[in-house]
Amino acid sequence: MTTFASHLNTIPYDVIANPAASVLLPIALGTSVGFSSRPKQTQTTYLAMKQPPLRPPPQVFGPVWTVLYGLMGYAAHRAVTGASPLASTDRMRTVYSLQLGLNLLWMPLFFGFRRPVLAMVDIVSLVGLNGYLTYLYFPVDSVAAWCQVPYMAWLGFATYLTAGAGYLNNWDISEATLKKRMS
Repeated sequence: MTTFASHLNTIPYDVIANPAASVLLPIALGTSVGFSSRPKQTQTTYLAMKQPPLRPPPQVFGPVWTVLYGLMGYAAHRAVTGASPLASTDRMRTVYSLQLGLNLLWMPLFFGFRRPVLAMVDIVSLVGLNGYLTYLYFPVDSVAAWCQVPYMAWLGFATYLTAGAGYLNNWDISEATLKKRMS
């Protein structure tokens, strides 16, 4: 799968090889998706849903994701530039690109289209891809792999929140359903 996908939408080597670009690209993309999803409306939806225990206040997500996006970019930079000159970095770059795309897709799926089942499929796939990416990073650069650990932990927590919110809301967070609930 990754052999074919590497020719599709893989972030170019030169972008990941540049430390500033590698760190700032996921932060900029994540921020763009966050703002394009109308933060006030997203926050209203978040507060209107039934939530599982341990849910953080909505103000926590922006700073946490900013740090995690920076870490993931830094990890990708270290792993790709730390690879042996004889080794191809195509697989790492492809998996990284795929996971970043899935990451950016979660918010529109959950809050934009209000499809918690699809968001759940997305985040479970994201956890799997990042587990594999961490596995690919370890032999090349252990610091890069360890940079993935906070991201993996947060993804686990986000999976719990997605599943919990979906289940507690009968997998229906449509505007009409949430309006009825708030009345």
